[in-house]
Amino acid sequence: MRWVKDDIQTYKKGKEYFDTVIVPVIPFHLSQDAELDKSTSLSEVMNILAHEIEKELSGRVLLIPGYHYIKQSDKEEEVKRINSWVEDIQKQPFNHIFFLTFDPSWKKYERELEGNLLWLPGIQSDNIHSDEMHSMIRNQVAQIGELIRSYW
Repeated sequence: MRWVKDDIQTYKKGKEYFDTVIVPVIPFHLSQDAELDKSTSLSEVMNILAHEIEKELSGRVLLIPGYHYIKQSDKEEEVKRINSWVEDIQKQPFNHIFFLTFDPSWKKYERELEGNLLWLPGIQSDNIHSDEMHSMIRNQVAQIGELIRSYW
């Protein structure tokens, strides 16, 4: 299920079947022109990847809106903010919360997160619609899907 009205209506009717939430964790900044292309490309890939994982695990997973943060922000403060999201999420019957990120700096704070951090090496491509990119995303989705299933 995705964070769209029709899917949420379906979720509300059968929430006992949904036990997993996926939260894309996406850095944002406009201050460094040299980094904009890379940053926006990674954000696009993360959104595609998250949607494909949701489709792969359809029926048990709710994909919520991405958690955006300023790349240079204080991660300890971000941990508090993201854990407040988790506190709200846990008011529903979810047993598993997964944070997806390409940002390796989150690994340092992994133990403080109230969920499972899945850090992925960034997938970079000049053409997000290329066959090569689709193949890489399919491979990542298969591996992440298998990992998430191991928690069930």
